[in-house]
Amino acid sequence: MTEIGLALSSEEHTPPDLVRYAAMAEEAGFTFALISDHFHPWTDRQGHSAFVWDVIGAISQRTERLVLGTGVTCPTMRIHPAIIAQAAATAATLMPGRFFLGVGSGENLNEHIFGDRWPPSDVRQEMLEEAVEVMRLLWQGGMQSHDGTHYLVENACIYDLPETPVSVMVAASGPKAAKLAGRIGDGLISTAPEKELVDSFRAAGGKAKMPRYGQFTVCWAKSVKSAVATALEWWPTAAVPGELSQELPLPAHFEQASSNVTEDQIKEAIVCGPDAQPILDKVAEFEAAGFSHVYIHQVGPDQAGFMRFAERELLPELTGATRRGGRRDTAAA
Repeated sequence: MTEIGLALSSEEHTPPDLVRYAAMAEEAGFTFALISDHFHPWTDRQGHSAFVWDVIGAISQRTERLVLGTGVTCPTMRIHPAIIAQAAATAATLMPGRFFLGVGSGENLNEHIFGDRWPPSDVRQEMLEEAVEVMRLLWQGGMQSHDGTHYLVENACIYDLPETPVSVMVAASGPKAAKLAGRIGDGLISTAPEKELVDSFRAAGGKAKMPRYGQFTVCWAKSVKSAVATALEWWPTAAVPGELSQELPLPAHFEQASSNVTEDQIKEAIVCGPDAQPILDKVAEFEAAGFSHVYIHQVGPDQAGFMRFAERELLPELTGATRRGGRRDTAAA
């Protein structure tokens, strides 16, 4: 049975609210959450972007069962992988058995801030592979050194390590990245319900690797009209095409790129409205593609309303009965 989680959007909410929503998600019945790790929001309207490791520490003390991962951290430019290794190890000691590190090759939006050159995608993936190597080396414990193509670590020791190694989930949006995830990751993260992507992950070494996390965006509201208006206000970048999300450097550029996004485009990109069935159908798409875990990003301020809806209408359908084609199989109930 697919597990259902929640996306905690650091770009839309204050740090105290993120902690509160994590506790609410656990109470509502979500089994896991992924929290975004950004230096900038996508647009100024979103208005937030806290340091995720502080927020994770607070969530660790407000929850008891919720599994939490970063969705996702870029351990290559803005923060050295040795520091991410230390941060993730600390988080895992605060949340024994319920923290994982999600990593990806990043976006220019967050990684340009020190004036570093923004490398092409193949170099970014090469950096990510070496960064994961560095982190796993340090998680072995003891004094460690590394002299690689992109990173130098000299006589470094992480003293506070969790009892079990930190799991590394690797984000992928295309076949090349999926192959990298299959080779170096303990699992997969993606926003695309594509079987070909999962097949690439499996073929490159990920056949027996779990979990496989799929994420999609919704805007629950009391009407479709209200949901579309909210989504257009807070998350118009969902309709920004192609590789722009990796390449644009400033929130102002994303605002420009999404300035002509229409309501119809929002409806195509985001599941909008008060009904559970379109969400169930979307979960079924990810299941059919081979994902074991699906997490939902609710756009906008009304997180509490979405939690109540999820607890009453959504999660019982997803966890309480066998489903066929995204719909509850009443014959099996």
